[in-house]
Amino acid sequence: MRTKNYSRKREAILEKIRSTDKHPTADDIYFSLKTEYQDLSLGTVYRNLSLFKQEGDVITVAVVDGQERYDGRTTPHGHFICHKCNAVMDVDLSLDQNSIATSLSKKESCQVDKVVCTAYGICHICLNQK
Repeated sequence: MRTKNYSRKREAILEKIRSTDKHPTADDIYFSLKTEYQDLSLGTVYRNLSLFKQEGDVITVAVVDGQERYDGRTTPHGHFICHKCNAVMDVDLSLDQNSIATSLSKKESCQVDKVVCTAYGICHICLNQK
């Protein structure tokens, strides 16, 4: 049986992910909510993240520096991950995901459920630091 506190924590976790474009880790979410929800556990954060992923409310972008990064923006878009500072950025691409899926399906005789594009390199901030 859910309690009101559990429900509020769950909503706070989802809102925290949706309110940022920084692609937080579970630890980031936990530490940012811990002062408001003193009885919040890291396990609660992980359980809710798992549930949100299953329900399609959040996506996993990648594992960066050993930690899974989450995104509350579930509409099709790409990502750029900086090798130097580990920043994860949204990238709006003009790729036609349907034509990529169709091409792969025909060429490889497979069923494509989704197309994900992630680019890796060094971000403009790191490039400008000397």
